[in-house]
Amino acid sequence: MPLSDDLSGIPTSLSGELIGHWNRVITGILSHAASTGPDLNRVLAAVPDFALGQAIRGVSCLLLGRAEMVDIARQAYAAALTGAPATMREIAFVHALGDWLHGRPSRAAARMQVILTLNPRDALAMKMIQAIHFVMGRPDAMRASVEGALPAWDDHPARGYILGCHAFTLEETGEFDRAERIGREGVALAHDDAWGLHAVAHVFDSTGRARAGLDWLTGREGAWAHCNNFRFHVWWHRALMHLDLGEYDTALALYDADIRAEKTDDYRDISNGASLLARLELEGVDVGDRWNELADLSENRAADGCLAFADLHYMLALCGGERDQAAAGLIARMQATRPAGHELQRVITHPGLHVAQGLQAFAAGEYPVAWMHLRAGRADLQQIGGSHAQRDVFDRITIEAALRSGYADAADALLRDRMARRGGSVDGYTAARLSLIDAVRMKAV
Repeated sequence: MPLSDDLSGIPTSLSGELIGHWNRVITGILSHAASTGPDLNRVLAAVPDFALGQAIRGVSCLLLGRAEMVDIARQAYAAALTGAPATMREIAFVHALGDWLHGRPSRAAARMQVILTLNPRDALAMKMIQAIHFVMGRPDAMRASVEGALPAWDDHPARGYILGCHAFTLEETGEFDRAERIGREGVALAHDDAWGLHAVAHVFDSTGRARAGLDWLTGREGAWAHCNNFRFHVWWHRALMHLDLGEYDTALALYDADIRAEKTDDYRDISNGASLLARLELEGVDVGDRWNELADLSENRAADGCLAFADLHYMLALCGGERDQAAAGLIARMQATRPAGHELQRVITHPGLHVAQGLQAFAAGEYPVAWMHLRAGRADLQQIGGSHAQRDVFDRITIEAALRSGYADAADALLRDRMARRGGSVDGYTAARLSLIDAVRMKAV
């Protein structure tokens, strides 16, 4: 089969106009475009034995964290093997899919990393490695990978996107000034890079600069309008900024109009909604009947058992919607999980189970029990994946459990640890809790 170079200049077993369609797939993956799935389907419809395309289809299915997608990923793997990949690079991607299907996403990322090291301009390998490490909560690995490739991207046509990835890893590893600078540079090069744009939004969140964050996002809506459901997540960031400023009505308006504009059951969309509602309720805001829709969807997805991150947000929704029986069922399913060498299943057993039990106890008003479980899971919480901003809802609930249990000193220590991880910044949440602790201590004197 004749080989054609893709947008990174890497030989790929496609020819003619199909390489143009494939380049649209790669660019779509980089920019989180809604068109990516249809573009990939178009390529595979024309060339079903395109092994690399089938491998990307399979890995993308696994990233969705849905039980039914595992079967589709297996079908893609079988098709990829039958397709007889034409290059060592394509063989590596196929084997990486097999690694994840066998419960070893770390090995999948490592296999792709070999490909990226051999050709650091490989945009597809670069972005897929970032995605896998993100799901596994490994920002240091994300950063090491992208920084190893970056010197080769000076004249890469997709340079803006790797800068966006670099900015996100810098923010997640605590280099906020560099993250903001590089993120801005990346967005200037790739105006549709919602990931890079949101990396800068993360900086503003982490450094307690909500108003500046709103200034950054306002007027740049076009940068995420083209996105798949990732666009809901960028709106979520905007709502968090209003939340921090005490503008609760605006946050709820964004929830209704944008964050839950489509009532999807994608775990990432449910996590946006559930974590925002939980934060609002911690501030004493009445969120009305909004939990019911999320609880209905979460009850239907609670048996998936693919990702601890998804499970914990389903638990938030089930507790918010007062679905006690379904919440107990989710706990039972997590307790019955037997990892047997499966990396992501192991995270469900710990720290996932402890945190889920803590959330259940917190919703029941059993604050000392909630504190015990949430504290037990907190040290390893990063393993559930996602970003610091996404996991922060569990940090807040842990702090709240300590406060409501009367453990003011413990809550103070957690708040100061949270501040240290956020560059010493004091956001609205921290300021309010420190003030509350001071009031409690003065009352005790």
